[in-house]
Amino acid sequence: MKFNIKVPKHLKVAYNKELEYYRFYSKNKQHSNAWHHLERSHIIGQSYPIEHTNSHWLMFKFGLRQKNTKDVFGQIVRLVVGGWKSFIDHVPLGNTGGSNVPPLKPMPMPGDIAKLLNAQ
Repeated sequence: MKFNIKVPKHLKVAYNKELEYYRFYSKNKQHSNAWHHLERSHIIGQSYPIEHTNSHWLMFKFGLRQKNTKDVFGQIVRLVVGGWKSFIDHVPLGNTGGSNVPPLKPMPMPGDIAKLLNAQ
């Protein structure tokens, strides 16, 4: 069994870049663009407990700001189980992490992110 503890540097850089975009768009009230970059951060970081949990935490806070009860409750569930599933390398690759998709469903991955993940 593989244990994921520390994210590789190239993925950490890409993950942080997505969060920069998220903060920029969120600050400028471009909510759909902000959410898009949160989803991308989730895809990049979902195999690593800290980044995975952080993405869900940010999604939870986003849901609170949007007053979206479904997202808030959906993220609570993901916050409870997401990190340990990352630790044991049992995540559905490509899943965007939002409450609008089943939490265990693998999804098609954006090409640029797939290249990043394959560069490990």
